[in-house]
Amino acid sequence: MLSRLRVLAGLTQAELARAAGVSLRALGDMERGRTRGPQRRTVQALAAALRLDEAQAAALDRAARSGRPRRTPAHAEDPPAESAAAAPGSAPGTDPQGGAAAGEAVHSALALPRDIADFTAREEALDRLRRLAQDADPAHPRIVLAYGQPGLGKTAFALHAAHTLAPLFPDGQLSLDLRGMAPTPLAPREALAQCLRAIGVADRSVPAGTEERAGLFRTLVRERRLVLILDNAADEAQVRPLLPGSGPALTIITSRHVLPGLESVHRLPLDVLAPAESAALLARIAGRERIAAEPEAAGELARLCGHLPLALRIAGQRLVARPQQPVSHLVRQLAAEEYRLDVLEAGDLRVRTAFALSYRKLPAAAALVLRRCSLTAGEDFTAATVAAYAGLPGRQTDRQLELLADAGLLQAAATPGRYRLHDLVRLYAGERLLADDGREAADAAREQAGDQLLRRAAAAGRRFDVEGAGADPSGDPDPDPDPDPATAPETLADARRWLEEEHPEWLAALRRANGAGRHQQVVDTAEAMHWFSDSLLHWDVWAEVFQLSVDSARAVGDRLAQAVQLNYLAWAHIICLHRYRQGLAVAREALELARAIGDAQQEAWALAYCATALRRLLRHEEAIEAYRQAAEVFATLAGRSAEVGRVVALRCVGACLRESGRPREALETHRLVLAEVLDWLADSPSHMTHLLAAFGAHEAGLDRSALRQWPEAEDAYRQALRHFEDAGQPDSMTQTLTELGTVLIELDRADEARELLTTALADLTAEGGRGGHRRAG
Repeated sequence: MLSRLRVLAGLTQAELARAAGVSLRALGDMERGRTRGPQRRTVQALAAALRLDEAQAAALDRAARSGRPRRTPAHAEDPPAESAAAAPGSAPGTDPQGGAAAGEAVHSALALPRDIADFTAREEALDRLRRLAQDADPAHPRIVLAYGQPGLGKTAFALHAAHTLAPLFPDGQLSLDLRGMAPTPLAPREALAQCLRAIGVADRSVPAGTEERAGLFRTLVRERRLVLILDNAADEAQVRPLLPGSGPALTIITSRHVLPGLESVHRLPLDVLAPAESAALLARIAGRERIAAEPEAAGELARLCGHLPLALRIAGQRLVARPQQPVSHLVRQLAAEEYRLDVLEAGDLRVRTAFALSYRKLPAAAALVLRRCSLTAGEDFTAATVAAYAGLPGRQTDRQLELLADAGLLQAAATPGRYRLHDLVRLYAGERLLADDGREAADAAREQAGDQLLRRAAAAGRRFDVEGAGADPSGDPDPDPDPDPATAPETLADARRWLEEEHPEWLAALRRANGAGRHQQVVDTAEAMHWFSDSLLHWDVWAEVFQLSVDSARAVGDRLAQAVQLNYLAWAHIICLHRYRQGLAVAREALELARAIGDAQQEAWALAYCATALRRLLRHEEAIEAYRQAAEVFATLAGRSAEVGRVVALRCVGACLRESGRPREALETHRLVLAEVLDWLADSPSHMTHLLAAFGAHEAGLDRSALRQWPEAEDAYRQALRHFEDAGQPDSMTQTLTELGTVLIELDRADEARELLTTALADLTAEGGRGGHRRAG
C-alpha cells in the first residue's frame, strides 16, 4: 500500500524518505514487506509526507497495525487480534494490503494445476528454460513466450516446466488463464486483480485503475522468486501490464500467436513432435506393450495424427478406452480423411474444437485465405499460388498469410516466402471451405486457379524451347503469354525455379484439366514444357505428364499430337524411369503412327528413342543402326529442333561405339559433333546449346578415358563442367565430376580427386541421385 501511495504521489523512495524523516533502507524494507508493522509515529510521518487525507491516513495506519506482533488486549496499543484479522480473501501468511512477504510461499486460486504424468519430449525447450531460470543475476526480467499452432500442448509444456523448476522459485508458482481464444478474453485490469489477490493483496486494497494495479503488481513481485504462467494470451496489449519490470521472477506466456510486438522476450517456438517422440507419447498413454506389439500401425497412427500432441493424446485415450481394440483398427478409422476429425475426439478433447477457437477469431479476409489454402496441392505454397485460389491480389494475400502465421494456423516453410499447413489444419480448412463457401464456389476456385497455373507453366516452359523463348512449334511468337506478366518469372533461372517449386500445383491442375475434358489445354501445356523436361531427368512426374497428354491427344483425335506425346512418353520411360522395354514399346507405337501420318520429324524422334532403349538393353548394333536412321531423317528437316535431334543421335552413335569396344571411332564421332555444337554456340549461345556442348565434351572425356588418355580426358571433362555452369544446370555436373575424379586418381592427384569426389557424393546425397544426360540417349 505504501509503495502504491508513493507512486501515486509522484515521489521516489529517496524523496519520500527525506520528507518523512525515515531512512531510505527502512522505507525500502517497508515496501518490500520485510518490515510489515512500522510504529504509529513512523506511519504518521509517512502520511504527512504523502499529504494523505484522513481516510487514506487511517487506511495506512490499519495496514501497519495488521502487521505488528499481536499482544493481549489489556496491554495492546492496537485493537484485539480478532479485530485486526486478515481481510476476507487474504491467504495465510499474507499482508492484506501489501501481499505476501518475499520468501513466503503463495497459496491462492491461481496455484498450478497438476502436472501431466505422461508428459513427453520438448527436452530442448525445457533445457532453454532451465538455463534461463538458473541465471542468478538476470540483466532483464525473465519472460518466455511459448507459441505455436493449436494442439501443440503449449499449456502442458508450461505447467510441466513450472513444476519442474519449482525448487528454483520458492516464493510460489501461479497460473492464470487469459482466455485468449474466448469471445471476450480476460481484460488486463481483471487479470491484474487476480494476480494481486493471488500474492496476498486483499480485495479492498486492490487499486481501481489498470495502471495502478500494474504498478503495485510490479512492486510486489520484484523481490519474489516465483513462476507466473500467463496461459492462452490473446495479444500484446493483454500481456504487457502483467509483466514484471525487474527481479527474479520467471514469466511463461503461452499463445497461439507469435505476438511480434512483444519486446524483450525469449521466444520458444513449439512444433509437432518427431516420429520417435510421437511413438513415445502413445506408449506412455496407451501402454508400451500395446504400442510395441504393432510398431508399423503405431507409426502410421502417429503420421495420421500429424504428430500433433493433442491428436496423439486423443488417439492414445481412445486406445485406453478400448483395451481390446488393436491399434490397426484405429488407423483404419483415421485413414478416411473425410472422417478423421470426427474420430479425433475423446470426451471433451476435440481437435476440431481447438482449430475452431482460432478460426472464429480471424478477420473475414484471413478466414477466406485459410479456406482457400486447403485447395493447394503441395506441401508448401507461396502467396501468389494462394492468391490464384482466393481470387485476391498477391500483396493482400501475402498480408493475410502473415496474419495466419501470427495466429499459429500456418507456419513458415524452410524455403523463404513459402508457407505450410499442418495436415489436420488443412482438413479443418477444407471443411470450412465447403461449409462457408459451398462446393460450387470451391470448384470454381480450383478451375480458375488451375487455368492460371497451367498458363504460367506453359509460358515458363516455352522459355526453354530450342526454337527460341516464347515460340511454339509453328513459329508463332508468344502464343499464350503468362496470365499475370507483372508477377511472371523474369529470367530463365526464375522460370526453372517456379516450375520446380510449383510442380505439385501445376501437375494437380493438369490432372484436373484432363479429368474435366480440357484436353487441348493438357496437350498444349505438355508440349510447352517438353524441352524443360530435359533439364530435370530425375523427375518421375514426366511419365505422368506425358501419359496425360497422350490420353488427351487421343481424346481430341489429333494423330500428330498423339505421335508427339508418345515420343515424349517413350523418353520419360527410358530416361527418367529406366523402363527400357516399356519405353521401346511406346517408341515403336510412336514410330508406326508417325509413318502412318507421314510426319518425318516424329519418325526421326521415334527412331532415336527406339535406339536409346536398345542401347540400354545392350543391343548396340541395332541401336547404332536406329540412331543413324534417325540422323538421316533429321538431316532432311529444317529448323533447330531437327538439328538438335541429329546431333543427339550422332552423339549416341559414338556412345554405342565406345560401349561396344570401339573407343577410337567413338572419339572421332564425338569430336565432329562437338565441333558443330561449338559453331552453334558461337553464333547463338543459349541454355540448350551449352547443354549440348557439355554432353558432347563429357562423351569425349569418356572416350579419352577408355583410351587411357588421361590429360586429354581431364581437359574434356573440365570443358563439360564449364558448359554445365553456363547452362545454369549445375545439378547435371555430378556424373562429370565423378569421372573427372577418377581421371585425377590415374594422374596421381589424389587430393584433388578426393575433393571432387566428395563434392559429387554430397550432390548425390542431397539430390537423391538427380542429374544425368541426354534427351535421346
